[in-house]
Amino acid sequence: FGIAADESFVITTTNRKEITEDNFSNLVQDGVTLYLLQSVDQMLLLATKERIDFLPHYDTLVKSGMYEYYASEGQNPLPFALAELIDNSLSATAENTGIRSIQIKLLFDESQGKPAVAVIDNGRGMTSKQLNNWAVYRLSKFTRQGDFESDHAGYVRPLPVPRSLNSDISYFGVGGKQAVFFVGQSARMISKPADTQDVHELVLSKEDF
Repeated sequence: FGIAADESFVITTTNRKEITEDNFSNLVQDGVTLYLLQSVDQMLLLATKERIDFLPHYDTLVKSGMYEYYASEGQNPLPFALAELIDNSLSATAENTGIRSIQIKLLFDESQGKPAVAVIDNGRGMTSKQLNNWAVYRLSKFTRQGDFESDHAGYVRPLPVPRSLNSDISYFGVGGKQAVFFVGQSARMISKPADTQDVHELVLSKEDF
């Protein structure tokens, strides 16, 4: 790597966890992406890209968003799909010490891409590993190894106030991926954890799926 003998460096995960002799076997697995940096908090000069590979559970194919929402007992399922996405933002902003901001935008300017629904919040953010795990349908059915972080880490379940913005408004409880694929054909999640300078982006399309 062209490192001089007197130059110091660190090797970290994409979540900026430094690789040491003690944690090497837990953090370094086949396919993991590592950073070679001068310091743990060094700014990245270029964007990095990581491919997510996993064997989909059969539920990915037979219980996608269409199945869950068409079984909605005669009710219009679209509001519930949107509620599922908003619910993620309610959880992410539940412990904000300042202003709690959640925006819902309908985008129809095709010069910026295909029409889209955007849900934007100023919550705690997700790490690259949490985004990775969000992409794996029903992760609990898979063996969790190495640098595992739940995409629900730190989840705060609000008090049970039925169907209000101060409650957990998820109706069917089928999760964000099914909601995304009921509303559209792809998901783009952009997130910056509150305690780091890195911005993480996940793109998941039905076509690639």
